[in-house]
Amino acid sequence: MRHDEVEILLIEDNPNDLELTLRALKRTQLVKRIEVARDGAEALDFIFGSDPQDPRPPGRLPKLILLDLKLPKVDGLEVLQRLKSDTRTRQLPVIMLSTSREARDIAQSYELGANSYIVKPVDFESFTETVRQVGQYWLSLNHPPQGS
Repeated sequence: MRHDEVEILLIEDNPNDLELTLRALKRTQLVKRIEVARDGAEALDFIFGSDPQDPRPPGRLPKLILLDLKLPKVDGLEVLQRLKSDTRTRQLPVIMLSTSREARDIAQSYELGANSYIVKPVDFESFTETVRQVGQYWLSLNHPPQGS
């Protein structure tokens, strides 16, 4: 892996959830580079390289995307739809992390191509353990298609 390769793109607008998620991922010691987007528009700019201030070479994509459902500017479902409808990003694993337990949100996430839907646990220890397990599975146990 190149030193500048982004392993996880975390798309989260809640500062508390963002801090907890980052802390839990760093604790696993599996993740060397995490990029953060605080709204859906920023995430799409990062992924598709439409941000002129971004020095990343085109085509440099994260290995995993952790995506909140309720985001400002562009919501998580629209971000998911854009990712899964583009051939360059279709195979990227996208994990929905949300406080919503609504069957409609879960069903729509899977219909749009989410690889997993996880309801954020309320307490700190459960949240930390959930994020740790997600990171460990998707970055060390899962085998993505070649070229992903």
